[in-house]
Amino acid sequence: MAQGCLKCLKYTMCVANFLCFVCGVAVLSFGVYLMVNFNFTALTPSLASLNIPSMLLISGIIITCVSFLGFLGALKENRCLLMTFFLVIFILMLVELTAACLMLIYEAEIGDIVTKDLNKGLKSTRNNETKITDWDIVQNTFKCCGVYNASDWGNTIPESCCVETPCPSKKDPEYKEGCLKKLKEWFEENFLTTGIAVIVLCIIEVLGMCFAMTLFCHISRSGLGYKL
Repeated sequence: MAQGCLKCLKYTMCVANFLCFVCGVAVLSFGVYLMVNFNFTALTPSLASLNIPSMLLISGIIITCVSFLGFLGALKENRCLLMTFFLVIFILMLVELTAACLMLIYEAEIGDIVTKDLNKGLKSTRNNETKITDWDIVQNTFKCCGVYNASDWGNTIPESCCVETPCPSKKDPEYKEGCLKKLKEWFEENFLTTGIAVIVLCIIEVLGMCFAMTLFCHISRSGLGYKL
């Protein structure tokens, strides 16, 4: 009976970690694709390392490494790998919860930093049209213009501030609202979804920790597996 439960737990962990590994590779590939094809550093120059492609790349690497560790530990019934998997998941969960708390506590300060960086990015982009693509993507996606409004662009309003191209009137663009307001509205609209995603992620991590520790204890009691 105990051996049957052990095997069931073992293969459940293997399948779950394999699926996580596939998802990690997909996230990693998408991050590389965005990094190669889109240069978001023109939006927030000072926060270039914290842009979406970089975050996806880092997340993909972490997911693939951790899931591979869990998969190999369960498959080989290796107590050292299972304990390492447990500790890594535990540390990641603590980091995620700490980051979430800090973002809630320092929400206003983070907002000010992002606003200043957006203004800095727009100012440098205004005199360098080769980097205007980043702002085109944001303005077309959120149907906005500039940081606060179209006047941020001065006399060089891009065509992405208009529904039609070429812009009928660059002095009176069709998108009058600023992108900062639109981005804040988007984050507020998706706040609940983000919160649910974080909770689901924490539940998955707790289940992974429980599975790893249960399998570790079963292997220890039965005297099976590698004892590295």
